Amino acid sequence: MLTVEEVLEQLVGFDTTSRHSNLALIEYVVDLFSQNGIQSTVLENEDKTKANLYASIGPAISGGVMLSGHTDVVPVDDQPWTVPPFTLTKNNNRFYGRGTTDMKGFVACAIVAAVKASQLSLQQPLHVAFSYDEEIGCVGVHSLIKMLKQAPLKPAMCIVGEPTLLKVATKHKGKTAVVAYCTGNEGHSALAPNYQNAIHLASDLVSILRDTQTRIAKDYRGNDKDDIPYTTVHVGRVISTQALNIVPSLCEVHFEIRHPESDVPLRILEDIKSAAQKLVQTASKRFDDISIQFDITNAYPALDTPVSSDVVRFVQSLVDETQTGFVAFGTEGGLFSQAAAIPTVICGPGSMNQGHKPDEYLETSQLQLCEHMLDRLIERLVTSET
Repeated sequence: MLTVEEVLEQLVGFDTTSRHSNLALIEYVVDLFSQNGIQSTVLENEDKTKANLYASIGPAISGGVMLSGHTDVVPVDDQPWTVPPFTLTKNNNRFYGRGTTDMKGFVACAIVAAVKASQLSLQQPLHVAFSYDEEIGCVGVHSLIKMLKQAPLKPAMCIVGEPTLLKVATKHKGKTAVVAYCTGNEGHSALAPNYQNAIHLASDLVSILRDTQTRIAKDYRGNDKDDIPYTTVHVGRVISTQALNIVPSLCEVHFEIRHPESDVPLRILEDIKSAAQKLVQTASKRFDDISIQFDITNAYPALDTPVSSDVVRFVQSLVDETQTGFVAFGTEGGLFSQAAAIPTVICGPGSMNQGHKPDEYLETSQLQLCEHMLDRLIERLVTSET
């Protein structure tokens, strides 16, 4: 009998850091499913170096439940691991390895659940969806979303198994990632006052971004219990690569806007652009060819599933929980909910407090509870109680 631990050991063994291919992992799942009579749909990227996987078990009808997880992981570079990151290590009732919590533990449970379901007579289908490049901004899942939008038969609901300690989360923020290209004048640093320093221009833009964040926080009037319920504006990188004795002519400012569903990030960005244009107009009185150009590099929507919805009620019954919560990190849930119109919640084993860190681990008890949750799900699909 296939065990979750055996599958997790295989999954962790694949180095699916986002900069690498995930095809070996996908091929492993395809082969395992094929051995159990499950047909997989593989959606490759243009380079054929990565792929999403989608499979359905049970009757070919609309409805049922989709289990969604991403297969990529964050890098281990420069992290002081004390165990091999791409080898599953079991110690003190914990499974150590990159991705155990985020989120190969859930993916392993979903794979085993699919195999179990294939041996039963389901009244409602079970669907599994595994994606790539989630860690760099929910990039890879879009071909899967497109397929689901066009599919004649669609899941009734979705569980994204990101780590929530198996609590039911109904909300997370969306994100818009932006690069601002600040252009000044190049010249000898001994004559610096004669040129517009692009880093100085970028610094003024960073001040605008900080002021925007301060204003948003000050104006917030809600009573939400989330840790940071309002929109945040965060600068992550400021890049200029010219030599110290050259006045830089180009500087990049990489920033993000993380927002609840009630806020419109493009409106915030337009306000930022308007303030930046005033900087350019002032600088242009002295210097030529000054500009700040903005490029949205990635975006995904917020998730805000009503607590009264069927998917919330159903997943609560699987984990014996009556409360709902919020996760601070983004997921593919907003895309499934908004772009594919599939009601979605977040519920998976482990805590993000262990994710993205050296010696990432997942408590064995959490893995067992997740397997129990999916066993209960399968029972409901057999009796058509969704």
